[in-house]
Amino acid sequence: MIYNLYREQQLKCSIDEAWQFFASPQNLPELAPKEMDFKVLTNADEILEIYSGMRIDYFVRPLFGIRISWKSELRDVVHKKSFSDFQFQGPFRMWQHHHEFIGNEEGVLMKDTLTYEMKWGMFGQLLNTLLIHDKLNYIFDNRQKVIAKLFGGN
Repeated sequence: MIYNLYREQQLKCSIDEAWQFFASPQNLPELAPKEMDFKVLTNADEILEIYSGMRIDYFVRPLFGIRISWKSELRDVVHKKSFSDFQFQGPFRMWQHHHEFIGNEEGVLMKDTLTYEMKWGMFGQLLNTLLIHDKLNYIFDNRQKVIAKLFGGN
């Protein structure tokens, strides 16, 4: 079964500022709840611009303090407009997180569309119902609060 999560957030900044922050893998840990102990393993400091096909490796502790390895690939990168990250190794059967940035009179409207599918058939669906769905909402709620502090807006 495919699941979706959608969020919009108005940022009080320029497209340049939003893109510079969100297109840097090194900023991912700042957006995650502290207890997830998010660690980017890929050294992206020397990368001036993200690109389609770029791979990012990291460790995260999403549930019960259990550390897992996660590998993603960036796809469909459109400079200062959008990009998607796809899990190619990790806890989900399928994970696609699409990021979109739309300039407007207030700054930037940021849209996040997450599409995912659980592993393990019916057990995965039950796990999603009992834990994963709420955990993902918690992660995205935390992310919105951090972003509001960084960039203003709602």
